[in-house]
Amino acid sequence: MLKVAALATASALALVWLAATEFRPAPLRAQPSAAPPAPPRNPERNAYWGDLHLHTELSSDAFVLMGTRVGPEDAYRFASGETIAYLGAPIRRRWPLDFLAVTDHSEKLGVVQRTVEGGGALGDASTVAALQRGSVKSAPAQKALFEALDRPANRPYRDQAMADAWEREKAAANRYYRPGRFTTFLAYEYTAMKDGANLHRNVIFRGDAPAPFTSDDSADPADLWRYLQKIRAEGFEALAISHNANASNGLMFDWTTLDGRPIDRAAAALRIANEPLTEIAQNKGQSETVPELSANDEFANYEVFEQLLISPTKSNPGGSYVRDALSRGMLIQQRVGVNPYKLGFVGDSDFHSGLSTSSQADYAGEIGRANLGGGKPDDFRARAALGQTDNPDAFHGFAQVITTAGGITGVWAESNTREDIYAALRRRETFATSGDRIRVRFFGGWSLPSDLFSRPDWVKQAYALGVPMGSDLPLANRQAAPRFAIEAVKDPDAANLDRVQVIKVWVDHGHRHEQVFDVAWAGGRRLDPKTGKLQPIGDTVDLKTGQVSNTIGTAQLQTIWTDPSFKPGEQAAYYVRVLEIPTARWSTLLAIEHKLPFARGVPLTEQQRAWSSPIWYAPPGSRS
Repeated sequence: MLKVAALATASALALVWLAATEFRPAPLRAQPSAAPPAPPRNPERNAYWGDLHLHTELSSDAFVLMGTRVGPEDAYRFASGETIAYLGAPIRRRWPLDFLAVTDHSEKLGVVQRTVEGGGALGDASTVAALQRGSVKSAPAQKALFEALDRPANRPYRDQAMADAWEREKAAANRYYRPGRFTTFLAYEYTAMKDGANLHRNVIFRGDAPAPFTSDDSADPADLWRYLQKIRAEGFEALAISHNANASNGLMFDWTTLDGRPIDRAAAALRIANEPLTEIAQNKGQSETVPELSANDEFANYEVFEQLLISPTKSNPGGSYVRDALSRGMLIQQRVGVNPYKLGFVGDSDFHSGLSTSSQADYAGEIGRANLGGGKPDDFRARAALGQTDNPDAFHGFAQVITTAGGITGVWAESNTREDIYAALRRRETFATSGDRIRVRFFGGWSLPSDLFSRPDWVKQAYALGVPMGSDLPLANRQAAPRFAIEAVKDPDAANLDRVQVIKVWVDHGHRHEQVFDVAWAGGRRLDPKTGKLQPIGDTVDLKTGQVSNTIGTAQLQTIWTDPSFKPGEQAAYYVRVLEIPTARWSTLLAIEHKLPFARGVPLTEQQRAWSSPIWYAPPGSRS
C-alpha cells in the first residue's frame, strides 16, 4: 500500500503539471492479449446507460450488515441482462445496462467474505466464530472486527486477502467486458469520513489498475488525487467521482482544503484534474439542492436526505450540494484562476446488494435488498414474515427513511467501449437521472440557428456550431446572449415528460445568484405573468394500483432558449433539469403490494427527473 509520505515527491512533481488547465490523460497501457475488433463508432455519439457505484459481497458492510452474497461476477451478469439465481430463484433486470463499475470499498476489501466462506486462518478465533454464526450485525461489532484485522499478527492475512479480492475484481471486470455490447470498468470506492461527514469517492479506471488506495493510507481526498496523479505517470489512467455530498456536512464543496487552508491555484487544479464528476443522485437522496439553499425552486424538496451517513446529525447544507458548489467554484476561480468545482453530473445506485436496479418498483427500502416481485424473491415479504414490517406502525417508520431507488448515469459516447465511455466521463458529456432512462441533449453556442431542430442533421450542426454539456462556451467578445439547444426524450417504458427547465447559476461582484427557467413543457399551459411559474401538469396516479396514465405529458420536448438575463461581464453556469409527470413512489408501491396503509408524512408520488452536466460561460480574461 502506498503511504502518505510516499506521495510527497509525486505531489511536488505534479505542481508544474497542475498549472496547465488542459487535462492530459495517460497513454493506454499495453494489453496482455490482442484486442477484439473495434465496434463501429458514431461521431454524433450515442446515449449509453450505466451505474458507476455498486457494492457486492466483497464490501465488508454489504457482507456483514446487509447479508449480501452476490459477487462481482453475478453483478456484471445481472446488469448486462443475464438471468442469475438470487435467494434461490431466477431473476433478471428489467432492461440491461450498457456499462457498470463494481465499486467495492477498498478498505478491507474481501477480507470478511474470505474469513467466513474461505476458511481463512485469522488469529482472532472468537471474531471468526461470531462471523460464521452471522451474529456480527452492528456497526460497533464491525468496528471491533476491523480492529482485530489491523492487529500485527493478522495483517499478513488481511493484506493477502485484500490482494486476492482485488485480483478477483479485476478478473470479473475483464471477463464480462464485451466491447460494443457491455462495458465494465475496474473500480473501487475510497471511503474516507471526517467526524461522520461523508468524503467518499469512486475511482474509475480506463483500463488496467494497480492496488487500491484506501482511507487507511490517508483520510484526506487530496492524497487520493495525488495518488491518481502519480499512477497516471506510470500509465494507469483513472478519475474520481465524489458522492453523497448531501451528507458531507459542508466539507465536500468547502471554501477550504480539508486541513482548513484556503483553496489556492495548485489545490484547485489538483482537484479538478482528478475529479471532474460528482454524483447528483443515488439511493441516499439527491445532492442537487434543498429548499434551505434554493427557496424559490418549487422542485427543490425532492428526496432530501439531510443527515450524516452514520448518525442522525443534520448535515450542514452549505457546501453539500452541487448547485451551491457551482457558484462557489466560480468565485474561487476569480480569486485563484482555476475552478475546482467545474463538475459534470452522474447518477448511480450505491446499492450494497450486488444488484443494480433503478426502478421504484424494484426497490425494497434498503440498500442491501431488492423487491423484484412477481413470485421472485421479495425480501420485504421475508421481513414481514418475521414480524418486522407486517403492521402499519412498523411500515410507517420503515418508509419514513428518505432513501430511494438507484439513479443511473447517461453518457454521450461514440461507442460502447471503455475508451469512449471513459472519454465521455472525462469531458463531462454526462447526465444523470433518478432512475428512468430520460434522454437529454444540451448544446450551447453563439450561432446556433433558431430553426436547428427542423434540420435533419441538427446534432451534427450542434457539435459544429456549439459545445455539448460539460463544456465551456467558446471565448467571444459579444453583447448578445448565447443560445442553448435542448432535447429531452422520455423513457420508452416509463412516464411522459412534464417540462424542461434551465437552472442558471451566476456570480456578480462577489455575490452568488440562481434562477430556474421553465423553457419547454407539455400541454397548453402558460407561465404566470406575475410569478413566472408554470402551473402543475396534474396527476394521473391510481393509488389503488400504483399505475400512472400517460394521458398527460409528452414523449419529447425540444427548444432553442436564449438567456433573457445574460450579462457579458458575469460568470455563469447553466444546466438542464427535466421532470416527468407524477408517478408512485416506492413506499406507495410497497404499501399497495402488501395491503398496508400509506406511511404518514411520506410523499405518495414524485416526479422522476434528469439533470444534464452544466455549460459554463466566463467573460474574456477570466477563463481558467
